[in-house]
Amino acid sequence: MKRSEKIEDSKVFKSTTGALADVREFVNERAVSFGFGDKEVSEITLAVDEACTNVIKHAYKGNPNAEFELRILASGTEFQIVVRDWGASFRPEEVPVPNIKDKFKKHKAGGLGIFLMRKLMDTVEYQGRDASNEVRLVRYLRNEQKS
Repeated sequence: MKRSEKIEDSKVFKSTTGALADVREFVNERAVSFGFGDKEVSEITLAVDEACTNVIKHAYKGNPNAEFELRILASGTEFQIVVRDWGASFRPEEVPVPNIKDKFKKHKAGGLGIFLMRKLMDTVEYQGRDASNEVRLVRYLRNEQKS
């Protein structure tokens, strides 16, 4: 199994959809250097993109002057991304599992972010703190990783 050195990195982004390309690049580069293959890198990047989109749309309600932080902590086989914001909190346990067939039948966009994060990552945890919120996404490097 290919393993990378320990990664500890963080970056602050503006709460705009325009910042999402930079978010994807930031995550993508670190996931590749950690040893994930193309498929896994794409899945991790998509999950983080969804988490950040939720922050922009829901926690900050589109306020472009707000900011959120991404922290990547990776060692051994664990690749962890923490998305931290200082916006409105929410209760992910109250978000129902979407009816995918119904969404496609009705051509409804959106509402799949949490569902996708849970499908693509090994662990998804949300924690509201005193003045901030954190979504912790974890993906484990496995023996079968290939580019």
